[in-house]
This record gives sequence, structure tokens and C-alpha cells, in this order.
Amino acid sequence: MAGLFDHGELAPDQRVLVHGGAGGVGTFAVQLARWRGARVVATASARDADNVRELGAEEVIDYRTTRFEDAVADMDLVIDTVGGATWERSWDVVRPGGRLVSIAVPRPPERAAGDGRQAIWFVVRPDRRQLIEIGGLIDAGLLRPIVSAVVPLAKGGGVYGPTGHRAGPGKVVLLVSGVSGSESETSVSPRLEAAASTG
Repeated sequence: MAGLFDHGELAPDQRVLVHGGAGGVGTFAVQLARWRGARVVATASARDADNVRELGAEEVIDYRTTRFEDAVADMDLVIDTVGGATWERSWDVVRPGGRLVSIAVPRPPERAAGDGRQAIWFVVRPDRRQLIEIGGLIDAGLLRPIVSAVVPLAKGGGVYGPTGHRAGPGKVVLLVSGVSGSESETSVSPRLEAAASTG
């Protein structure tokens, strides 16, 4: 929410490009942008395109076959979860006065323009108010956490970090044993899924 609304200042009817629309952050960004009334374009692989459309994207660009800058222009907001060359190329599709918001690591270089475009990078921090609001949207059926797998904490290194490999869209939930006696590796509450998906 912070990237879209606090830093991105997304408003209804604006156009937003979400990079990594099938990823853990991207699946939430697509849904939240659509909930706000924005027009959503997302990048994703062809295998995830239908899922991303179902979440609310009007258009999905297959990043493996199409350069997004050949497909879109004059975006009010770009959400970058990828970084590197994707961040560099994204600058050219932001309209004058628009924003490029990134959470990618490492931090992109500073960028300034005389036409009012802004490049913003931030670190996601827990926000109790926003987490409560997200929980309410989930309970109301307006937001759906996408969880690709539930993995014991001891095996977390296999899916997180520089050598991690994840299969499927959404977030991988790390299960900490002993947190709740009623939960197991195969039964994860929607609230646990939401908490794992917002960071």
C-alpha cells in the first residue's frame, strides 16, 4: 500500500504499470491499484498472464517476448519490484509529473528530471494501520492473498535469498513451528497468508 498510495499517490482513473505482477508484491499491487479504481498494466510471464488479469490487470505484457516500453507510455505511476535494467527502462514510460516507485534491491541510482517526474525508492516497513486495512479488505473478499507454497522456516534458505528458487505466483509463506498449535504446514490461516504477503 505504501508504494501505491503513500509514495505513488495513485488516484482513480490513473494508469499504473506494475512490474512483476505475478510476484508476492505484484499480486497485491495489482489488486490494490484496481481496488483504488486505477487502470492497471502489469508485466508477467505468459504462464501467469491469466492469473494476473484475474487479479485486475487490464493488460499483461509478457516480459520475455515484449519490451514493455514498446507497449506502454505516459504512465502516471510505475511500481518496480525488479530493479536494474527494468528500472532504467521504466523511466522512459513515466509521464511528465509521474512517479517511478521502486522497492528493488540494490537501491537504484538517483534520478532527476526537469519535467516533474520523480524516482522514489523506499524500504518496506510494517505499518499496523495498513495491515489492519489490508486484513479488512481480505475479510470483505476485496483482496486475495496469493500463496504459492508453505515452507518450514528451516528450509527457507531454499526459496529466499540470492540462491533461492520459487515456483508459481505469489508469496512463499515461512511456517514457524510452535506459533499456533492449531496450524500445521498444510493449514495456514488467511491472516498469516496476508501478513506474509504484505512485506
